[in-house]
Amino acid sequence: MKLFPIRENHLYQKAYKKGERAPARSVCVYVLCDRAAERIRKANPMGEYLNRIGISASKKIGGAVQRNRAKRVVREAYRQIGKEYDIKTGYLIVIALRTPATVLKMQDVKRDLQYTLKRLDMLTSKSIPQKEE
Repeated sequence: MKLFPIRENHLYQKAYKKGERAPARSVCVYVLCDRAAERIRKANPMGEYLNRIGISASKKIGGAVQRNRAKRVVREAYRQIGKEYDIKTGYLIVIALRTPATVLKMQDVKRDLQYTLKRLDMLTSKSIPQKEE
């Protein structure tokens, strides 16, 4: 699953101000319906709605090495959650990192991220196709 980043600062600000928020120990997730989702869907060769993801790590987290490690861990956790569940599409998702994200293992960050996404009603169980006999 390829992540499509949020590139504009004003979209981060909108997600912080108007989006739904769910905090956890290592991450805080903000979700806002993307108003440009239809335009992005038409530009997408597959014709699917996409989520735009933003990962925010302030200098309070630590030095550049710690911040980049935490962002890599969160990206991988999001990818794994995307393999296990269907994540609703057409949203701006901003993941703000907290200090424990630098020292926790990936499984712990994944559990926190999964908890926040469930709380925001962004996850649905992946349908498993039935084999016909």
